[in-house]
Amino acid sequence: MELPRIPDSEFQARWDRLQATMADAGLDLVIAYADDHAVAGPAHARYLADFAPHFEPVCVLMPSAGEPLLLSGPETETFAQLTARVKDVRVVREFTHPDEEYPFTTLVSLRDVIAEASERAGASPRRVGLAGLELMPVKIYQALKEAFAQEGAVGDGVELIEAESLVTGLRAIKTPAEQSVIRYAYQIAQAGTQAALDAIREGATERDVAAAAEFAMRSLGSEGMGIDTIVASGPNTHPILARTRPRELRRDELILLTMAPRYEGYHAAIGRPLVIGQPPGDVRHAMEVAVAAQKAAMEAMRPGTPGSEVEGAARRVVEAAGLGEYFLYCGVHSVGVVEFEPPIFGPGNHDPLQTGMILSIDVPLFHAPWGGLRYEDGYLLTETGAEPLDDFPTGVLAL
Repeated sequence: MELPRIPDSEFQARWDRLQATMADAGLDLVIAYADDHAVAGPAHARYLADFAPHFEPVCVLMPSAGEPLLLSGPETETFAQLTARVKDVRVVREFTHPDEEYPFTTLVSLRDVIAEASERAGASPRRVGLAGLELMPVKIYQALKEAFAQEGAVGDGVELIEAESLVTGLRAIKTPAEQSVIRYAYQIAQAGTQAALDAIREGATERDVAAAAEFAMRSLGSEGMGIDTIVASGPNTHPILARTRPRELRRDELILLTMAPRYEGYHAAIGRPLVIGQPPGDVRHAMEVAVAAQKAAMEAMRPGTPGSEVEGAARRVVEAAGLGEYFLYCGVHSVGVVEFEPPIFGPGNHDPLQTGMILSIDVPLFHAPWGGLRYEDGYLLTETGAEPLDDFPTGVLAL
């Protein structure tokens, strides 16, 4: 079976869209930072260049006209030339480690490569957008500021503008190719969740179960996880975030599973609570309420509906059941090159849903006296409503 992949033509279309958006915003240049930090680090490089950074940071430099450049450190160069869809790769002196020497690598300065990109576009930049600022190290930010402050080919008086939402906004509506890739990611997540269920037994550890789940997901083509696989039990279910521990699973205790595999740079996310034996009454009640809340949000999901109303449909069910204080974060968010990415819909985001969005309905109940849980699944928004991307059973799971 040939697995889905994003075609080369789609990356050219992304560059064209970004340049059109830059023109509307009056930007002469966009520099998008990426690294290998967990969760959101690779996102900009993966979306714009299909490149997964490792060990060294990279930047995608997009001029207002012409092809983008990929700026990297010396150990990334050949890896990027082999795998990235942006083929013009430059090793930037400011991205090197001060204690390392690379006598056979051609290094360029940020100033020179920016000047070259500006020449391609036919004008020195005056307004430069920076994406990924929340991840960018001070060293690289200062190097960028210094490069733009120098007189000469680059020019002075450059205004640096935060452009995160401009770049992430390109990702809100998924193309048919992206939809196919994400559908397959949900197949992987479903297989991982089933493998976890099959591995759960009294005396097994959280890490035993996570290992079985990740083996199943890797076997189907997962390249890694958007967030660490969560297998949490007993008191470990209480916080929103958890990491697997060598704790043994026990009968009648709550167990929380969350699978978020990454495939071809894109993610899926499935979350389920369960119990070995019979759920205590308060846990069963919380499970039933969360399932009903997720269903209410799914039924409210229609093109043109404000996102706050969709999320509010779930929140109202939880509040009516007396559990509202445990609904601790926004329950509807996009899924893409980040497992939890914009647009994110909570009570304050009234933007309308649009056909082609892929959204996760994630009903969280945490910090409760009995622990915490989430029911999470993905949906493609079509012209008629929400199409589930997995068919893993909901309801009260008891083994």
